[in-house]
Amino acid sequence: MKGTKPQLREADAPLEATEAPGWLSDAAREEWARVMPVLVERRILTDADLGGLESYCICIGRVRQMEALIQAESDATAMLPMIRAQDKAMVTARQLGAEMGLTPVSRSRPAIRDEDDQDRTPSPLDVG
Repeated sequence: MKGTKPQLREADAPLEATEAPGWLSDAAREEWARVMPVLVERRILTDADLGGLESYCICIGRVRQMEALIQAESDATAMLPMIRAQDKAMVTARQLGAEMGLTPVSRSRPAIRDEDDQDRTPSPLDVG
């Protein structure tokens, strides 16, 4: 993805902690349990974000499952498809994690708040 990433803002109706869907793999449920408290504390997660969180957790679970298969495999040729699948899951997990503020870079960006707009000097180009 190119360009600047959107800033995370506190949600108008933040979601409280929610149990992981039962259909997630064990590894994906473990990731859900790890990141859900962080996202709830930041008050940025809404019902509309649950699909993205599910996808992120599925990808992290897939990375872990593929790693177990790769470590158990002794045939380099057989490993190649697993390595490709793991790599794709890693890339997707990183992108989804960044959208939710789960990476160091995404957390380091200052959040834009409505209050900040009140403190700035009006621009002659502002319409309204």
